[in-house]
Amino acid sequence: MIIDAHQHFWQVERGDYGWLDESVAAIAKDYGPEHLAPMAGACGVGGTVLVQAAPTVEETEYLLALADDTPLVQGVVGWVDLEGDVPGQLARISHPALKSLRPMLQDIEDTDWLLRPAVIEGLRYVARAGLRFDALVTPRHLPMLERFVADLPELPVVIDHCAKPVFSGSDPGAEWRAGMDRLAAHGHVFCKLSGLANEYGPGWSAEGLREVAGHVLKAFGPERVMWGSDWPVLELVGDYKRWFEAAQMLTRGLSAQERAAVFGGTARRFYGLED
Repeated sequence: MIIDAHQHFWQVERGDYGWLDESVAAIAKDYGPEHLAPMAGACGVGGTVLVQAAPTVEETEYLLALADDTPLVQGVVGWVDLEGDVPGQLARISHPALKSLRPMLQDIEDTDWLLRPAVIEGLRYVARAGLRFDALVTPRHLPMLERFVADLPELPVVIDHCAKPVFSGSDPGAEWRAGMDRLAAHGHVFCKLSGLANEYGPGWSAEGLREVAGHVLKAFGPERVMWGSDWPVLELVGDYKRWFEAAQMLTRGLSAQERAAVFGGTARRFYGLED
Protein backbone atom coordinates (compact mmCIF):
# COMPACT_ATOMS: atom_id res chain seq x y z
CA MET A 1 0.00 0.00 0.00
CA ILE A 2 1.22 3.50 -0.86
CA ILE A 3 1.10 5.84 2.13
CA ASP A 4 1.00 9.63 1.91
CA ALA A 5 2.88 10.43 5.12
CA HIS A 6 1.96 14.12 5.27
CA GLN A 7 -1.33 15.76 4.35
CA HIS A 8 -3.76 18.24 5.91
CA PHE A 9 -7.46 18.98 6.18
CA TRP A 10 -8.83 22.24 7.50
CA GLN A 11 -12.11 24.09 7.99
CA VAL A 12 -11.48 27.83 7.85
CA GLU A 13 -14.43 28.87 10.02
CA ARG A 14 -12.87 26.98 12.95
CA GLY A 15 -10.70 30.09 13.26
CA ASP A 16 -7.40 28.83 14.69
CA TYR A 17 -5.26 28.79 11.51
CA GLY A 18 -3.30 31.98 12.12
CA TRP A 19 -1.03 31.41 9.12
CA LEU A 20 -3.94 31.01 6.67
CA ASP A 21 -4.00 34.65 5.55
CA GLU A 22 -3.92 36.68 2.33
CA SER A 23 -0.38 35.51 1.57
CA VAL A 24 -1.83 32.05 0.88
CA ALA A 25 -5.22 33.19 -0.36
CA ALA A 26 -5.39 30.44 -2.99
CA ILE A 27 -5.70 27.76 -0.30
CA ALA A 28 -7.64 29.77 2.29
CA LYS A 29 -10.71 27.59 1.86
CA ASP A 30 -12.01 24.33 3.27
CA TYR A 31 -10.29 21.07 2.39
CA GLY A 32 -11.68 17.74 3.51
CA PRO A 33 -11.56 14.02 2.76
CA GLU A 34 -13.93 14.39 -0.18
CA HIS A 35 -11.37 16.63 -1.94
CA LEU A 36 -8.37 14.37 -1.37
CA ALA A 37 -9.93 10.97 -2.07
CA PRO A 38 -10.11 11.19 -5.90
CA MET A 39 -6.52 12.46 -6.23
CA ALA A 40 -5.12 9.92 -3.79
CA GLY A 41 -7.03 7.14 -5.53
CA ALA A 42 -5.70 8.16 -8.93
CA CYS A 43 -2.15 7.78 -7.60
CA GLY A 44 -2.81 4.47 -5.86
CA VAL A 45 -2.51 5.97 -2.38
CA GLY A 46 -4.29 3.70 0.08
CA GLY A 47 -3.58 5.47 3.38
CA THR A 48 -2.46 8.81 4.76
CA VAL A 49 -1.05 10.51 7.83
CA LEU A 50 -3.14 13.58 8.69
CA VAL A 51 -1.01 16.39 10.16
CA GLN A 52 -2.03 19.30 12.37
CA ALA A 53 -2.22 22.79 10.87
CA ALA A 54 -3.19 24.81 13.96
CA PRO A 55 -1.52 25.04 17.40
CA THR A 56 -4.58 24.00 19.41
CA VAL A 57 -5.80 20.86 21.11
CA GLU A 58 -9.22 21.61 19.63
CA GLU A 59 -7.86 21.18 16.12
CA THR A 60 -6.35 17.83 17.08
CA GLU A 61 -9.77 16.74 18.33
CA TYR A 62 -11.22 17.83 14.98
CA LEU A 63 -8.63 15.77 13.09
CA LEU A 64 -9.22 12.70 15.24
CA ALA A 65 -12.95 12.95 14.57
CA LEU A 66 -12.20 13.07 10.84
CA ALA A 67 -9.98 10.01 11.20
CA ASP A 68 -12.88 8.14 12.78
CA ASP A 69 -14.99 8.77 9.68
CA THR A 70 -12.26 8.52 7.01
CA PRO A 71 -10.78 5.05 6.30
CA LEU A 72 -8.06 6.67 4.18
CA VAL A 73 -6.58 8.34 7.29
CA GLN A 74 -4.45 5.79 9.15
CA GLY A 75 -2.74 8.13 11.59
CA VAL A 76 -2.88 11.66 12.99
CA VAL A 77 -0.09 14.03 13.99
CA GLY A 78 -1.54 16.33 16.63
CA TRP A 79 -0.54 19.24 18.87
CA VAL A 80 -0.32 19.90 22.59
CA ASP A 81 1.17 22.74 24.60
CA LEU A 82 4.50 21.18 25.53
CA GLU A 83 5.06 23.76 28.28
CA GLY A 84 1.65 22.99 29.80
CA ASP A 85 0.00 19.97 31.38
CA VAL A 86 1.15 17.38 28.85
CA PRO A 87 -0.33 14.33 30.65
CA GLY A 88 -3.68 16.07 30.97
CA GLN A 89 -3.75 17.14 27.33
CA LEU A 90 -2.77 13.67 26.12
CA ALA A 91 -5.53 12.17 28.23
CA ARG A 92 -7.97 14.54 26.53
CA ILE A 93 -6.91 13.49 23.02
CA SER A 94 -6.18 9.83 23.71
CA HIS A 95 -7.12 7.97 20.53
CA PRO A 96 -5.75 4.96 18.60
CA ALA A 97 -5.15 7.15 15.54
CA LEU A 98 -2.93 9.64 17.40
CA LYS A 99 0.62 8.71 16.43
CA SER A 100 2.80 11.81 16.80
CA LEU A 101 2.91 15.42 17.97
CA ARG A 102 4.12 18.53 16.18
CA PRO A 103 4.81 21.96 17.61
CA MET A 104 4.97 24.57 14.85
CA LEU A 105 8.67 25.27 15.42
CA GLN A 106 9.07 27.27 12.22
CA ASP A 107 6.72 29.91 13.67
CA ILE A 108 8.43 30.17 17.07
CA GLU A 109 10.94 33.04 17.21
CA ASP A 110 13.22 31.34 19.74
CA THR A 111 15.29 28.92 17.67
CA ASP A 112 16.22 26.99 20.82
CA TRP A 113 12.66 26.73 22.19
CA LEU A 114 12.71 22.94 21.87
CA LEU A 115 15.61 22.78 24.35
CA ARG A 116 13.71 24.50 27.17
CA PRO A 117 13.61 22.27 30.28
CA ALA A 118 9.79 22.29 30.43
CA VAL A 119 9.54 21.25 26.78
CA ILE A 120 12.10 18.47 27.23
CA GLU A 121 10.21 17.21 30.28
CA GLY A 122 6.95 17.22 28.32
CA LEU A 123 8.50 15.31 25.45
CA ARG A 124 9.97 12.69 27.75
CA TYR A 125 6.38 12.02 28.79
CA VAL A 126 5.36 11.93 25.11
CA ALA A 127 8.02 9.27 24.48
CA ARG A 128 6.83 7.22 27.44
CA ALA A 129 3.30 7.42 26.03
CA GLY A 130 4.57 5.66 22.87
CA LEU A 131 4.16 8.67 20.57
CA ARG A 132 6.58 10.15 18.04
CA PHE A 133 7.70 13.67 17.17
CA ASP A 134 7.36 15.57 13.87
CA ALA A 135 10.01 18.29 13.56
CA LEU A 136 8.70 21.22 11.50
CA VAL A 137 12.05 22.96 11.17
CA THR A 138 14.04 25.17 8.83
CA PRO A 139 17.83 25.23 8.32
CA ARG A 140 18.27 27.61 11.27
CA HIS A 141 17.08 24.83 13.57
CA LEU A 142 19.47 22.09 12.45
CA PRO A 143 22.24 22.59 15.08
CA MET A 144 19.61 22.80 17.82
CA LEU A 145 17.78 19.73 16.52
CA GLU A 146 21.00 17.73 16.58
CA ARG A 147 21.43 18.54 20.29
CA PHE A 148 17.78 17.67 20.91
CA VAL A 149 17.84 14.24 19.25
CA ALA A 150 21.09 13.37 21.04
CA ASP A 151 19.46 14.18 24.39
CA LEU A 152 16.23 12.23 23.70
CA PRO A 153 17.21 9.01 21.92
CA GLU A 154 14.02 7.39 23.23
CA LEU A 155 11.80 9.70 21.11
CA PRO A 156 11.47 8.76 17.40
CA VAL A 157 11.77 11.94 15.29
CA VAL A 158 10.87 12.66 11.67
CA ILE A 159 12.06 15.83 9.94
CA ASP A 160 9.22 17.35 7.93
CA HIS A 161 9.89 18.64 4.41
CA CYS A 162 13.62 17.84 4.48
CA ALA A 163 14.01 20.78 6.92
CA LYS A 164 12.82 23.23 4.25
CA PRO A 165 16.11 23.86 2.42
CA VAL A 166 16.70 27.26 0.87
CA PHE A 167 17.42 26.74 -2.80
CA SER A 168 20.01 28.59 -4.84
CA GLY A 169 19.14 27.08 -8.18
CA SER A 170 19.08 23.41 -7.28
CA ASP A 171 21.73 23.78 -4.55
CA PRO A 172 20.44 23.60 -0.95
CA GLY A 173 23.76 24.78 0.47
CA ALA A 174 26.67 23.18 2.31
CA GLU A 175 25.31 24.01 5.78
CA TRP A 176 22.02 22.23 5.06
CA ARG A 177 23.85 19.18 3.71
CA ALA A 178 26.16 19.00 6.74
CA GLY A 179 23.29 19.52 9.18
CA MET A 180 21.21 16.77 7.62
CA ASP A 181 24.21 14.42 7.62
CA ARG A 182 24.72 14.98 11.36
CA LEU A 183 21.04 14.29 12.06
CA ALA A 184 21.07 11.17 9.88
CA ALA A 185 23.83 9.76 12.08
CA HIS A 186 21.17 9.26 14.78
CA GLY A 187 19.28 6.07 13.97
CA HIS A 188 16.00 7.23 15.53
CA VAL A 189 15.76 10.22 13.16
CA PHE A 190 13.78 9.90 9.92
CA CYS A 191 13.02 12.33 7.08
CA LYS A 192 9.99 13.18 4.94
CA LEU A 193 10.41 13.63 1.22
CA SER A 194 7.72 16.29 1.19
CA GLY A 195 7.20 20.02 0.82
CA LEU A 196 10.06 20.52 -1.61
CA ALA A 197 7.96 21.92 -4.47
CA ASN A 198 6.78 24.72 -2.20
CA GLU A 199 10.28 25.44 -0.92
CA TYR A 200 11.63 25.68 -4.48
CA GLY A 201 8.68 27.77 -5.61
CA PRO A 202 7.25 28.46 -9.06
CA GLY A 203 9.20 26.72 -11.79
CA TRP A 204 10.04 23.70 -9.66
CA SER A 205 10.77 20.42 -11.39
CA ALA A 206 11.94 16.96 -10.44
CA GLU A 207 15.37 17.83 -11.84
CA GLY A 208 15.58 20.96 -9.70
CA LEU A 209 14.84 18.91 -6.59
CA ARG A 210 17.13 16.01 -7.45
CA GLU A 211 20.11 17.19 -5.39
CA VAL A 212 18.06 17.54 -2.20
CA ALA A 213 16.20 14.26 -2.67
CA GLY A 214 19.39 12.41 -3.55
CA HIS A 215 21.22 13.75 -0.53
CA VAL A 216 18.42 12.80 1.87
CA LEU A 217 18.10 9.30 0.41
CA LYS A 218 21.85 8.75 0.67
CA ALA A 219 22.16 10.17 4.19
CA PHE A 220 19.15 8.49 5.80
CA GLY A 221 18.68 5.53 3.48
CA PRO A 222 15.27 4.62 2.03
CA GLU A 223 14.39 2.75 5.23
CA ARG A 224 14.27 6.12 7.04
CA VAL A 225 12.73 8.27 4.28
CA MET A 226 8.99 8.55 3.65
CA TRP A 227 7.07 10.31 0.88
CA GLY A 228 4.40 12.88 1.70
CA SER A 229 2.33 15.24 -0.42
CA ASP A 230 1.98 18.25 1.92
CA TRP A 231 -1.40 18.69 0.24
CA PRO A 232 -3.21 21.11 0.10
CA VAL A 233 -0.29 23.48 0.78
CA LEU A 234 1.11 21.86 -2.36
CA GLU A 235 -1.62 23.54 -4.40
CA LEU A 236 0.18 26.88 -4.09
CA VAL A 237 2.72 25.66 -6.66
CA GLY A 238 1.48 22.40 -8.17
CA ASP A 239 -0.90 19.51 -7.85
CA TYR A 240 -1.04 16.12 -6.19
CA LYS A 241 -0.42 13.98 -9.25
CA ARG A 242 2.47 16.09 -10.52
CA TRP A 243 4.31 15.90 -7.17
CA PHE A 244 3.64 12.17 -6.86
CA GLU A 245 5.07 11.58 -10.35
CA ALA A 246 8.08 13.80 -9.56
CA ALA A 247 8.78 11.78 -6.42
CA GLN A 248 8.57 8.60 -8.47
CA MET A 249 11.19 10.06 -10.83
CA LEU A 250 13.42 11.11 -7.94
CA THR A 251 13.44 7.55 -6.59
CA ARG A 252 13.81 5.77 -9.93
CA GLY A 253 17.34 4.61 -9.13
CA LEU A 254 16.22 2.68 -6.05
CA SER A 255 15.40 -1.00 -5.95
CA ALA A 256 11.76 -2.10 -5.82
CA GLN A 257 12.16 -2.87 -2.11
CA GLU A 258 13.67 0.55 -1.41
CA ARG A 259 10.91 2.35 -3.32
CA ALA A 260 8.32 0.36 -1.39
CA ALA A 261 9.89 1.69 1.81
CA VAL A 262 9.81 5.33 0.70
CA PHE A 263 6.23 5.11 -0.56
CA GLY A 264 4.75 3.22 2.37
CA GLY A 265 6.92 0.90 4.41
CA THR A 266 8.89 3.57 6.27
CA ALA A 267 5.76 5.49 7.24
CA ARG A 268 4.04 2.32 8.46
CA ARG A 269 7.04 1.39 10.58
CA PHE A 270 7.69 4.87 11.98
CA TYR A 271 4.09 5.72 12.83
CA GLY A 272 3.02 2.19 13.73
CA LEU A 273 0.26 2.08 11.10
CA GLU A 274 -1.91 -0.88 10.29
CA ASP A 275 -0.63 -3.11 7.46
